[in-house]
Amino acid sequence: MSCDCHTDFPNIFLPREAEIVRADQVTASEKHFTLKMKDGKPMEYNPGQILEVSVHGFGEIPIGFASSPTRKNTFDIVIRTVGRVSTAINKLGKGDSLFVRGPLGTGFSLEKLRGHPILIVAGGIGLCPTRSLIQYVLDRRDEFKSFKLFFGSKSPKDQLFLDDLAQWRGSEHVEYLETVDKGEEGWKGNVGVITTLFAKTKIDPDTRVIVCGPPIMYKFVMRELDKLGIPHDNVYVDLERRMKCGLGKCGHCQMNDKYVCFDGPVFSFKDIEHLEEAFS
Repeated sequence: MSCDCHTDFPNIFLPREAEIVRADQVTASEKHFTLKMKDGKPMEYNPGQILEVSVHGFGEIPIGFASSPTRKNTFDIVIRTVGRVSTAINKLGKGDSLFVRGPLGTGFSLEKLRGHPILIVAGGIGLCPTRSLIQYVLDRRDEFKSFKLFFGSKSPKDQLFLDDLAQWRGSEHVEYLETVDKGEEGWKGNVGVITTLFAKTKIDPDTRVIVCGPPIMYKFVMRELDKLGIPHDNVYVDLERRMKCGLGKCGHCQMNDKYVCFDGPVFSFKDIEHLEEAFS
């Protein structure tokens, strides 16, 4: 049976060409790209969703959006050089092209966040996928109550999005607290693990909390949230780091009956707290 249906929406499973309009080496291993779709059709997505990003002849890797869909016409990603594909991508510059397919996965449930206080706890490169939600909340600030952001990194030289950090430090729209594991000469901020920031502010028990960072961080952050009486179903974790194919086919991200790329990468902590492999 034939179908004469027509849609202007691109097939999310087919790679589309995206031009690099900005490429900045932001740390020794991370590169920040701003992309624009070559076909002129904007990338429609929700904060927390992911893209499969590819270079011909090298393969593809899953990467979370690092900018909000409220910022139209372009979108950001950050690539850490760790393997063959990421190395090839990070050799590209302004004017070059990447191929992307998506958006894929389940992002942050904005309906469950609206009307509540928000706390985002981001460790290291975990700031990249959460930046999409950070920008969204700031762009639609009246839809949310208080907004707090914790960011922890290994050292000052490992911090990402320096322009953003400077804006957040002086912003009246977000209470921004930061720390580094090890300070350097000239660093006047907090030194210590990210959980030391909890003692520096008051957190409403009705807060919706988003956590993204290295596996070891989750256990200690949850310990602090338990002290505050925040229900586990009001805590959302981003497990993007476990993904591979993005389609639930390769099994790389399977955790019992859940697939990070299909059921996530954003999960309610209550739904996966029993899965040890989620945080290892």
